[in-house]
Amino acid sequence: MLLRILVLWLSLYSLSSKADTCLPNTEGLCTPEVLITEESVVVKTEEDKGTEIIFTETTTKTTTTTTITNEDSGNVLNLPDMAQDWGGEGPATMPTGNACYGLGTDTCAQITGSGNTTSNMGVEGMGTTFIQTVDISKLSIDNGGKVKYSIEVDKQDDQDRIYMHITGTNGGTTVFSGTDILSESGVSTGYQSYDGSFNFSGVLKSLTIEIGGRDINLAVGPLFDDVSVNVFYNVINTIIEQQITTVEEIVYLNIFDPVEIEFATEVIEFNDVVVDDAGDIKFEPIEPQQEEVTYETVEVEIQEIQTDFKVDIPEPEIQMAEMEMEMEIELEIEAELEETIEVASVEEPVEESTEKPVEETKEKPVEETKEEPVEEIPVESESSPEPVEEKPEEVEEPEEKPANEPSAKEKAATKIVKDIDDKERYDDTAQTKTLLVMQILGDTKTFFTPTQSFTEVDVGEYLNKTLEDQYGIFFDMAQENTIQEMINGQY
Repeated sequence: MLLRILVLWLSLYSLSSKADTCLPNTEGLCTPEVLITEESVVVKTEEDKGTEIIFTETTTKTTTTTTITNEDSGNVLNLPDMAQDWGGEGPATMPTGNACYGLGTDTCAQITGSGNTTSNMGVEGMGTTFIQTVDISKLSIDNGGKVKYSIEVDKQDDQDRIYMHITGTNGGTTVFSGTDILSESGVSTGYQSYDGSFNFSGVLKSLTIEIGGRDINLAVGPLFDDVSVNVFYNVINTIIEQQITTVEEIVYLNIFDPVEIEFATEVIEFNDVVVDDAGDIKFEPIEPQQEEVTYETVEVEIQEIQTDFKVDIPEPEIQMAEMEMEMEIELEIEAELEETIEVASVEEPVEESTEKPVEETKEKPVEETKEEPVEEIPVESESSPEPVEEKPEEVEEPEEKPANEPSAKEKAATKIVKDIDDKERYDDTAQTKTLLVMQILGDTKTFFTPTQSFTEVDVGEYLNKTLEDQYGIFFDMAQENTIQEMINGQY
């Protein structure tokens, strides 16, 4: 047994041009999209069983559909409006009313520390900090994203400073850490609203938000309120579909009868192979397109073919050898005739001189004409090769008229009938076409004309007559006259 296996791997390809925009280590937000990749594996086997060879082709098609979306966690801070002190490092106050200046009359936070140290989150130039740590592990952030923040600040003293710092972690591992200086010392800002963001990749489970700064002149320290921190993260859903298709082909080695093969070939030729949803195979006959046959279409077809038969065919030229032979025969015949005439003219005076006494006896000239052997002289001449009477026979032979040939119209009609396929000769279209050809040849175009009418005959008038009604005169004659009188009456 011969068994061969051929495996074909088709290259992996994507139906999207952005297939590599959101890998697991991508930092930041991915573009929302749907990625479809397909991988096909073709396995071909060939099994030789002696009497047959089985070819099997199995195609395994794997389709991977990846959907990428961006989700928003919302504000993750437990105390976003600074109604309560977050806690932190250094001195701070929580003023309200007009003491919050442009932040509104509700409670706000104020940095009052003038120190210059490094905060717990590693930020230098710190006098006071507000810190809040948030657990976001329930969001199941696994594919990176972006942390966005917003904060309202009112800095009355240009020499003060304020910053925003956020650190993201995955358990004990730092995922990202970022600091934005909102207003540096020496810059006059007053009331401002600030926005910023920090990108990250991979898994994110917690956030530490630190807001700090310095009150250098110890007059009115930096104020802030309405803090929000949102996490936008990538969500990737992957669906894998696998489709296996097996095609088996069996090649039998000379075990079928030719008749069976011919039958199978005809079945395939005149039927469509249909596979339904259940995988069952059935044959459906192929419906041939019926040709529209009318008197006009057949007449046009005959005229087209008839034109081909009307082409003048030049008569074959007489060969030079035949012409020379005929000329020789004509010359020989003319020579024989001239010789015969000369012999007759020499012998005629001799016969007249020998028969002068006969004229004196006053015999009838009719007898002289009977005794003249002028016409018999050519028979006595042995030099003539052929009898004179044979010339007309040879010359008249080509003048015989050939048998009547069919007209071009009849030839065209015959060709149309012969061109009908034997398998279709007895269907409706072929029978109609044949009948129309016969009508055209017989010039009976009005055969199917519906305007013809027939005179209706009253059959009942004849059926109601009795034998005596039809032959009553003979019965009357038989009663009044005898048979002889009837016979005489005929004359």
